[in-house]
Amino acid sequence: MTKKGFSTTNLHSDRKDNPEHGVLHKAIHPSVAYGYEDSRHLAEVFQGKRPGYNYGRQLNPTVTALQNRITAMEDGIASIAFATGMGAIASTMLSLLRQGDHIVSSAFLFGNTNSLFGTFQNLGIEVTFADATEVCNVEQAIQSNTRLVFVETIANPVTQIADLEAIGELCQSKKLIYCVDNTMTSPHLFLPKTVGASLVINSLTKYIGGHGNALGGIVTDSGLYDWSQFNNINDTCKNDKPALWGITQIKKKGLRDMGASLGPEAAHHLAVGSETLPMRMHQACANAQVLAEFCAQADQVKQVYYPGLKSHPQHRRAQQLFKNFGAIFSIDLIAGVDCFEFLNAMETIVASSNLGDTRTLAIPVAHTIYHEMGAERRTSMGIADSMIRFSVGIEDIDDLLADFQRAVSL
Repeated sequence: MTKKGFSTTNLHSDRKDNPEHGVLHKAIHPSVAYGYEDSRHLAEVFQGKRPGYNYGRQLNPTVTALQNRITAMEDGIASIAFATGMGAIASTMLSLLRQGDHIVSSAFLFGNTNSLFGTFQNLGIEVTFADATEVCNVEQAIQSNTRLVFVETIANPVTQIADLEAIGELCQSKKLIYCVDNTMTSPHLFLPKTVGASLVINSLTKYIGGHGNALGGIVTDSGLYDWSQFNNINDTCKNDKPALWGITQIKKKGLRDMGASLGPEAAHHLAVGSETLPMRMHQACANAQVLAEFCAQADQVKQVYYPGLKSHPQHRRAQQLFKNFGAIFSIDLIAGVDCFEFLNAMETIVASSNLGDTRTLAIPVAHTIYHEMGAERRTSMGIADSMIRFSVGIEDIDDLLADFQRAVSL
């Protein structure tokens, strides 16, 4: 069959799996239990000897359809979906790592992921935070017990871009798992597999779902990592396909044992939302570019953080790696301009903590999502008290510009 483009493949994903009655969207299957006429069949499903469904916490037909859709988007070999993006990260790490293991993480990290990694340290998993914009910093942080390197494509909220390609080459040479969080770019703008990623994380809540109406997260195995060389795989997860050992362990020890299961109704919302991902990302990125350029000229704005600006330290890297520069940007206001009053002057833009929505959302970063980190850690990440992060949506650009014009006219 002729290989189709990103949008065509995604739009026809459910239909290609021959859903019931010829429907174009996979049906919502709310059942938790599955019955079998032959009890031997049930046992074989539990033992992994034949395909099928045994219990809703582990498998659901609607969720399976979504997993297949994301696997195709990321050009991977298999995916496991979770109730949230944080559920995907936590379950993946705790499934694969053991006490005494070490991971290297980008220092420019989403606040909740940073908090989670602090919990790992309390459990005996070492974490070293490194400036991942330069591969040499990651290499210097690697220890004899390092098992995994974790980075985000575009850091939230200061938009640093990791040295993704060079880190991939480093991980390959050291036989380390390379885990890339692709949430801020989405598989439409960037495929982490192209830089050697072993595992790809996406918060489905954000750009893939895109409408702020369902939570979800997913991990995709790119097929590039040789799991037969990873010592932490349990014997019960070693089936006849070593390429699937890692994702099998994440499913059994992460999804099954930890229980952060994605519900079928949310999976349906996320799958339908994903169908417009390319169009939404195109409009949101275009809007973000215009707004970032406007802010760069505003007297009330001290600094703009957006990879689409030539002044951004990793602008050239973003050009080389991504289809577009993303739909988030942040600003630092000059002294004397109150970030709350700046936001309150806006009519269309919503003060909200989510991102990746069709609507433009904004939040005072230091006072909300990064407040728990403390001033010292925020300073190390380049987060000023005056910083505002914008997740740009698909509204008419003139209406968004009018909001910024009102704000800078205070």
